[in-house]
Amino acid sequence: MDLRKLSSFLAVVEEAHFGRAASRLFLSPASVTLHVQQLERELGTKLLDRGQSPVAPTVAGQRLASHARTLLAAANAAMEDVSEAANAAMTTARTLRVGVMGHGSAEVTPAAVTAFRRARPDIPLELVQLTFTEHVSALRENRVDVAFVRPAIEADGIEIDILTTEQRIVAVPAGSSLADAAGVGVRVADIIDLPYLRLPRHTPRPFTAYLYFDTAENRAPDYALTPQDVLTSVAAGRGAGSGLKSFARYYPWPGTRYVPVLDAPCAHSVLATRAADTNPEVRIFRALTVALAREMRSAG
Repeated sequence: MDLRKLSSFLAVVEEAHFGRAASRLFLSPASVTLHVQQLERELGTKLLDRGQSPVAPTVAGQRLASHARTLLAAANAAMEDVSEAANAAMTTARTLRVGVMGHGSAEVTPAAVTAFRRARPDIPLELVQLTFTEHVSALRENRVDVAFVRPAIEADGIEIDILTTEQRIVAVPAGSSLADAAGVGVRVADIIDLPYLRLPRHTPRPFTAYLYFDTAENRAPDYALTPQDVLTSVAAGRGAGSGLKSFARYYPWPGTRYVPVLDAPCAHSVLATRAADTNPEVRIFRALTVALAREMRSAG
């Protein structure tokens, strides 16, 4: 399948307009139209509904757009990789260090790791478990090359790609009066006074605000550095914790219940990288991860 045709098709889908797509690609509208028509003939199906404004993809077009993003991202990453290899002397393969806070970005994290290992089998990959205090410090101190963390952050020298956007949940003891609300949910006002587990003083402010729903002030006696710390204390009735909805899928912990917080703003999990990093493996990992996350969102 011709990547130029895919690029033209995807530009029309994203711009919802043939003219804007042509301007974006520095092509004539006639060339973009021809590319789309050729794709439709090759696939034997209509990909765009031209009868409405703005232009919209058909069901088949939506499917193709998802695949096109993945294919184009992989192709761009491959081009960068080959170019880097052509302009640099061969050196010993450098391990790509992937930091993961908790369960990372749910299903996106293992999918990205698997995709990278298949795409770059000669590059060693190391998974580094991060604690709640290592929001960006592991990147800044060059202990990892990429990091799956939450929530989204704004920090000098750090770039992020949002991978998931999820409902917030609170973890409470199974014997808590709130445990019965696991199937229906609660509001922030119902859980703001819970005794949330303490975090070390050097925990970054964005993570403490996230864990404590910005305003919660009551603190349990126990400290937590990892999800396992949180759940051990929660199950023992020594405090409460919070997280993303996917947390419940990855940590089915005896003695705990996960309760949706209905009116809390959704939170993001992200892939964080150093803005000035020129490592081609980082660029490849990032491109694959972003494409996979986009594809998973479309499929969901």
